[in-house]
Amino acid sequence: MITANPILAINRLCKDFPGVKALDNVDFFLRKGEIHALMGENGAGKSVLVKVLTGVYKRDKGKIYFEGKPFYVHSPKEAQECGISTVYQEINLVPNLSVAENIYLNRQPQIRGFIDWKATNKKAEKVLERLDLKLDVKQPLGSFSIAIQQMVAIGRALDLDAKVLILDEPTSSLNVKEVQQLFTIMRKLKSLGHSIIFITHFIDQVYEISDRITVLRNGMLVGEFLTDSIDRVELIAKLMGKKLAEFSSEQAEIEQGDENKQGIPFLEVQGLGKKGLIEPFDLRMYKREVLGLAGLLGSGRTEIANLIFGIDRADKGQILLNGKSVNISNPHDSLKFGFGLCPEDRKSEGIIEDLSIRENIILSLQVKKGCFKYIKRKIQEKLVSKYIDMLKIKTPDMEQAIKNLSGGNQQKVIVARWLASNPGLLIMDEPTRGIDVGAKAEIQKLILELSQKGMAILFISSELEEVIRCSQKVVVVRDKAKIAELTGTQINEHTIMNKIAVV
Repeated sequence: MITANPILAINRLCKDFPGVKALDNVDFFLRKGEIHALMGENGAGKSVLVKVLTGVYKRDKGKIYFEGKPFYVHSPKEAQECGISTVYQEINLVPNLSVAENIYLNRQPQIRGFIDWKATNKKAEKVLERLDLKLDVKQPLGSFSIAIQQMVAIGRALDLDAKVLILDEPTSSLNVKEVQQLFTIMRKLKSLGHSIIFITHFIDQVYEISDRITVLRNGMLVGEFLTDSIDRVELIAKLMGKKLAEFSSEQAEIEQGDENKQGIPFLEVQGLGKKGLIEPFDLRMYKREVLGLAGLLGSGRTEIANLIFGIDRADKGQILLNGKSVNISNPHDSLKFGFGLCPEDRKSEGIIEDLSIRENIILSLQVKKGCFKYIKRKIQEKLVSKYIDMLKIKTPDMEQAIKNLSGGNQQKVIVARWLASNPGLLIMDEPTRGIDVGAKAEIQKLILELSQKGMAILFISSELEEVIRCSQKVVVVRDKAKIAELTGTQINEHTIMNKIAVV
């Protein structure tokens, strides 16, 4: 039974980081016996809100009330002791210890200063019985599936008397059966009066399990909605920062579609997929074409890019290059076949921040040539100067450490790295994320220029306007599967958002 008064109330919460307003006067209310979905794209503020609530970060402004009383903690351990526990997507338990040891980590029953293993195991079994789980609690936690590990983490939280349970992307690595198993437990906890904050990007799951939805965007509250009162298209519009009345059917001002293109595609993907990662999908790309991938966070866009580039190895399907099957089992194979990838997270996966701009740009070409064919310094400098000028990279000189550049200029350096290796296919995963408006426009212009010069580009962006503006063809992805392929006048916000929303 959901109560009217909130067990947790957050009022006008603010949190700033250097140059970033992570939370801007955000309100959030959680009622007793409620499953409340917290949603938003990358950078919306979901994780920051949870970390402020649980004492990882100190709030700058705002008030938090728990069970009607002012609430302020300095660590997740203190939050747990007060009755608020978090279960993360990456299980923060110890896989080589037993299930029982994980449930009672640092608080095992003892007899005369020694751990009472019999009592520990028996108590652990009773904890899991509350979740209708029967496990051999003496077995290492790591020997069980991710779903079971998450349920053990939930069991530990319940034994710590958690009144509020925060589940952070708990279903991202689960199959359909495991998701339903988790949902059964969530419903049982709800019936027992526990309150759950469910952080997820899966639209279907939100409608299946949640009572209420709060949407954040760019650190601000978009709104709180009863799940039954907001339809899917409207929810997606809220997540993307759109108004339904603003939907446009205007065509992108570039040559649309490949329906009239003849001959063998430059790249053809046939039934490529990997169990648990992405459902089998088909793609066809021609030279001089930008193919956009549209979908919400976690829909499978990056997974498609990683399979094509060999970061993840497919267990189904094949890739054809100019009509011939090729084996791509790792990124080195991709380099050999002339593929390039600008990754989504340029900080951790793109730049090497302590190296210079010159060293970062020359990196992929040097790898392609091999360590025994060193590129002479004069050749490096000539090549790097060319791309600094071409991309208008703002830097005093090429020996400047890349970490000292702005986000937009760092992104240009990554693009320059791949241009130096002269790829036939360039995969660009969120190339304009976190950069200013001017730099965004320059990157978008560059994408179109590169395609006109003969390059095939796979373009991924959370900004729907960018996908529409830059792409001749758009593939729509939802819940780890390709659901539609659009060309010509079909490429508009209304059609794409409806494709994402329709079950």
